[in-house]
Amino acid sequence: MKRFFVIIITKFLYLIGVIVGKGSSLPGKIALKLYPNILSKLKLPEDIVFVTGSNGKTTTAGMINDILVQNGFSVGYNFEGSNQIEGAATLLLRISNLFGQVKRDVLVLEVDERYSRHILKYITPKYYVVTNLYRDQLTRNGHPELVYSIITQGINDNVHLILNADDPLSSMMGMDRENVSYFGIAKNNLSAEENSGMYNDGAYCPNCKAELEYDYYHYNHIGSYKCDNCGHAKQSPKYNVTEIDFNGGNFVINNEYKIDLYFKSYYNIYNLLTAFTVANILGVDGEAICAGLNNYIIKKERIIEFELAENKGMLLLSKHENSISYDQSIMYTVNQESDCTVVILIDSVSRKYFTSDTSWIWDIDFEKLKDDKVKKIILAGKYAYDLSVRFDLTDIDKDKLILSPDLDNMMTTLSESAVGNIYVITCFSDKNKFTERLSKWK
Repeated sequence: MKRFFVIIITKFLYLIGVIVGKGSSLPGKIALKLYPNILSKLKLPEDIVFVTGSNGKTTTAGMINDILVQNGFSVGYNFEGSNQIEGAATLLLRISNLFGQVKRDVLVLEVDERYSRHILKYITPKYYVVTNLYRDQLTRNGHPELVYSIITQGINDNVHLILNADDPLSSMMGMDRENVSYFGIAKNNLSAEENSGMYNDGAYCPNCKAELEYDYYHYNHIGSYKCDNCGHAKQSPKYNVTEIDFNGGNFVINNEYKIDLYFKSYYNIYNLLTAFTVANILGVDGEAICAGLNNYIIKKERIIEFELAENKGMLLLSKHENSISYDQSIMYTVNQESDCTVVILIDSVSRKYFTSDTSWIWDIDFEKLKDDKVKKIILAGKYAYDLSVRFDLTDIDKDKLILSPDLDNMMTTLSESAVGNIYVITCFSDKNKFTERLSKWK
């Protein structure tokens, strides 16, 4: 009877939240206060997929959901992005009937890497996807190996792991396990023999701390690695990108399945590959998956195209305090063929912890912006001067740099003197600060 009333209360609170435009986790938080064990009292479908990792979990979970729905599955998915236990509780109680039955074919839950262990106390997924583990929000997460140790808590031997073979840290979860599926990218014309990033988190084996050797790198520490001391090495992936053609805008999985790219980046390929892997494991035909993923447009406005004055532009949202995410946005920008103006906008730091820690900007490979096609670089926002100090240590022509702590002045500078296409690289916290000014400018 208690479960019955808590479900009703949660559904009511969620409805109120929809009306007022907020509250995707609050109903679940209240439900867990009223009935802490309620998640263990629900009847869930057999196929439950958890998706976690430093980068890509939101986009990948959305891709998995879309492919499954397109192919006739009924899916429960926390599309609001509330990925801690309160958000999961909101979703499950919202879509359950009054008797606690969740009548869906599949549950796809994006789960926060730091808090997934709390959900695992009550829900055991059949499949657990780990996209990658990188340096990410140091004030919150500390070292990636700490996050690794937290994720592994509560994962039992019956869970089927789906892991990135190219990541030496997260792939280590598959050691001495049989029920593991790996995905990865083969060596291609974009791979490099040396790590070109600002740091090398693949210098030492995460298992035994001996020196790690690489056959090639895709970016940062992602690539083909091996440890001669303990034997930890890149595993042969069942789902392997065997060809990439950024000029043609496509890639091929297992020499058979071709997917066209709307957004040409390694990140996007990894997200699409992971979604393909999960959907295929769940029984969706490869060709049907390709049909759904071709030119897939990333949701949640992570890529926004716009026009300002006579210039075309693109807003590239990167994960805050995550240097590899910014690196990928920079790589996309410099890989374009036309002249451009680049805006690095950092107006908020540590949105939750308020530490104003800017150490992470020293990990971003801004040196890649030393490109003849990049005509101007605008350093904008509250932390423009921090960025200026960081750029002082690059070889980029200082005449290209424009400081604009004031965001209104940034818009004026862009509208009056931008050269070529405009690429605005910023984070989720600062997105609206740009888009609202852009709307008024129009």
